[in-house]
Amino acid sequence: MEEVPREAPRSPAAEALAEAAAETLITVDSPASMQELGRRIAGLLRPGDLVLLTGELGAGKTTLTRGLGEGLGVRGAVTSPTFVIARVHPSLGDGPPLVHVDAYRLGGGLDEMEDLDLDVSLPESVVVVEWGDGKVEELSDDRLHVVIGRAVGHEEVLDDVREVALRGVGERWAGAELAGLAGLAGLTAR
Repeated sequence: MEEVPREAPRSPAAEALAEAAAETLITVDSPASMQELGRRIAGLLRPGDLVLLTGELGAGKTTLTRGLGEGLGVRGAVTSPTFVIARVHPSLGDGPPLVHVDAYRLGGGLDEMEDLDLDVSLPESVVVVEWGDGKVEELSDDRLHVVIGRAVGHEEVLDDVREVALRGVGERWAGAELAGLAGLAGLTAR
């Protein structure tokens, strides 16, 4: 995990999030670093937390969630739930289970997701929803938005480099030290 020698410009998704609210931007230089960022975020999570992941196909949403699962100490391999919509990973210890949802194929917002019983799972679990923007915000006033964009530099795409924008919403995340998540080679906060 080598530190990126130059600062990569923000992705359009990260730019949009920066304009909307105070955020922490972290540059990730590899899939292994993305997974490590997930492990670090897991250290901040507790039962009842809702995490929304946004990013294009292949941006690293499931890789980040794999790290969340490792950090939370849950059972089972964290893989994309695209075809099953949701997977529940029970805790191997005292921590909360991880509910991993892929809302990509769901278009109808919270009404369409009611069958998943996310509102029932949320109080005792950490619920992570890929492609959840505009669909599940009603589940909680407090949530962590994570936007992952590919870094672009001088008209080329920097293959493994990602810009990760973290923004906490609500009282739960007020004052959270999200910038401290980057204290490792391969992760750079701005």
